[in-house]
Amino acid sequence: MQLRKDATGHSPLALVSIILPVHNAEQWLDECLASVLQQDFEGTMELSVFNDASKDKSRIIIEKWKGKLEDSGISVVIGGHDSHSPRGVGYSKNQAIAQSTGSYLCFLDSDDVMMPQRVRLQHEAAVQHPTSIIGCQVKRDPPDSTERYTRWINQLTSDQLLTQVFTSHGPTVIMPTWFCSRAWFSHVGPFDEGGRGVPEDLLFFYEHLRKGGGVFRVDHSLLLYRYHLHAATHSVLEMTIWTHRVHFLEEQVLPHWKSFTIWNAGKQGRRLYRSLTAASRRKVVSFCDVDENKIRKGFYCHEDSQERPKPKVPILHFQAAQSPFVICVKLDLTGGEFEDNLKSLRLQEGRDFVHFS
Repeated sequence: MQLRKDATGHSPLALVSIILPVHNAEQWLDECLASVLQQDFEGTMELSVFNDASKDKSRIIIEKWKGKLEDSGISVVIGGHDSHSPRGVGYSKNQAIAQSTGSYLCFLDSDDVMMPQRVRLQHEAAVQHPTSIIGCQVKRDPPDSTERYTRWINQLTSDQLLTQVFTSHGPTVIMPTWFCSRAWFSHVGPFDEGGRGVPEDLLFFYEHLRKGGGVFRVDHSLLLYRYHLHAATHSVLEMTIWTHRVHFLEEQVLPHWKSFTIWNAGKQGRRLYRSLTAASRRKVVSFCDVDENKIRKGFYCHEDSQERPKPKVPILHFQAAQSPFVICVKLDLTGGEFEDNLKSLRLQEGRDFVHFS
């Protein structure tokens, strides 16, 4: 099939633009681009590729696929630069979006593979949810590489897509599955272009939520999501993510609570307490735990505090503690024991507690 053209001889504006940043991706590009060709979407599609200073054969592979895709009716726009150093994922995505024409944006990472129905199903959802980021369930490759994380991605309820945005996992729908309208992206974006080490997806996601955006997941596995040591996500320091998460928690949740309890008197709970502003720390009425040794100590003293006398925060059994809670206990690690303890309190997630770990 030849690329469709309008009466003026020009290719029409696409309904959906697939946004593909590329940097040294020759190992995966053939499979990735084949998955674009295999989409069963019947509307007009466009592939917008931005090649971020690749030094391998990525450019040759992209050019090879351009003809195949255009013969199938998918227009292809290729941009890029040959500088000595890459400019980063945020910059590449912004450039790919700027050179594209679609009313909807479908984000794709060069090491991932889309299922044939991805664009069709996510476009249907985006039409129904015009101010939402649309995600989907995923299959991980290798299958056993991040089992807890993959379960979290796939099993969050529709409410938890909004209540669990403070956890260490990051966005509740992961960036390689994002699909949204161009109009909404323009309202929220662009991506931060700070380059390597900047969590551009998390920063955009938080800004999206600040502006009242929704989160919706198509409950089908529409993406093969690869795990490997060269992925850009590994360049982001855990401390950077932590700082952004604490700030967002203090901005979005803690102003609505007069006081709260930190669930976990161990390392993670104490770290959160120390990371809070002085005003937020004063709202912490206690820590809670199930560890008898911690409870027996009676309190936690923040030795580095500038306050005099140094604050001593009580440590209680979780059944004696007062909600609301910021929970610093990792999920899916205790054979269900923690989850059962939380369930026994009959609390409502988002109102009476939020997960932070």
